[in-house]
Amino acid sequence: MTERTERSEGREDMRGRHRMTALDLLDIDASLGEEEREIRAVVRRLVDDRVRPHVAGWYEDGQVPARELAREFGKLGLLGMHLTGYGCAGASAVAYGLACLELEAGDSGVRSLVSVQGSLAMYAIWRYGSEEQKQRWLPAMATGEAIGCFGLTEPDHGSDPASMATRARRDGDDWILDGAKMWITNAPIADVAVIWARTDDGVRGFAVPMDTPGVTAREIRRKMSLRASLTGEVVLDGVRLPADARLPEAVGLKAPLSCLTEARHGIVWGALGAARDCLETTLEYATTRTQFGRPLAGFQLTQAKLADMAVEWNKGLLLALHLGRLADAGSLRPAQVSVGKLNNVREALAIARQCRTILGANGVSGEYPIMRHANNLESVLTYEGTSEIHQLVIGQTLTGVSAFA
Repeated sequence: MTERTERSEGREDMRGRHRMTALDLLDIDASLGEEEREIRAVVRRLVDDRVRPHVAGWYEDGQVPARELAREFGKLGLLGMHLTGYGCAGASAVAYGLACLELEAGDSGVRSLVSVQGSLAMYAIWRYGSEEQKQRWLPAMATGEAIGCFGLTEPDHGSDPASMATRARRDGDDWILDGAKMWITNAPIADVAVIWARTDDGVRGFAVPMDTPGVTAREIRRKMSLRASLTGEVVLDGVRLPADARLPEAVGLKAPLSCLTEARHGIVWGALGAARDCLETTLEYATTRTQFGRPLAGFQLTQAKLADMAVEWNKGLLLALHLGRLADAGSLRPAQVSVGKLNNVREALAIARQCRTILGANGVSGEYPIMRHANNLESVLTYEGTSEIHQLVIGQTLTGVSAFA
């Protein structure tokens, strides 16, 4: 990794070291370990080489070479990188967070490909699956040869998964699944879906091969956000599965919710990547764009905007790093992840919108990444729990009173 990393660090110096120093007002970088910085540098180089030159076109066309990217990510150990065994890298939660930050600095959809694969589909099998299920799916998913998706959200049940309509019933030794899942990332190309369904004994999870008769996936088109991401609807019509398709350790709604907590941690970091890309773009623009005889960066109102955004970005990074350290210590609680998701996505979106004002009309041009990030963050604000849901989670923690029903 040394020669490759050295070249990556050199590119980092040439492309953005002074900007990173400017953004890192609190010297947070010094709190990272050598291995964490090395992983970050490798992922940043991959994004620079493989994503940035193409992502504007992917977004405009609403297409992305997801399988090809997954294989490249797999070669670097990014898929399920925070899991252990079965070909997974076993990296720290902080290292995984830094990887998510760099991926989303390229595009939220690219980060979603990695986080849905690793933190939702792979994690569900790794945490709740049988040894046979783990051996069947996880090594291939870690290399990107097999793609997974996570089916919890339904057409009529988003923030209220307890009301899911998808049913699984016993038929002899088999299970029969009927229902539909909506807004499922990776579904159009997935090889396996982790499907959550209501049974007579409560919510259970199933590893469903996508080529099983009765399973269909329809790609959702005409999205105005996350266009460099494949999203679909999964329909289950009398899908017959053997008994060993059920995830044996997944009992009740707490199982899928724990997977969401795992994925939200990556979002806490990832949203900062989109914000950083907006800020770096805007700093460069403001120092080179001249109006009224001086650079935009020389105006007090511009500097006030930049200062406020940099302060929020640094606060968000401190929060992400703190949560990552808690995760590595095994003491991270779901409500704490809600604090991170609520704050960092909300502030990242505010940063993207403010950066757009500094670029003026150029802020809506596809020649710059800001409007693309802003549009993507509108989806990130909603998925893995809306802001309102996280407010209620935090509110319940503060008061001891549930306001969900």
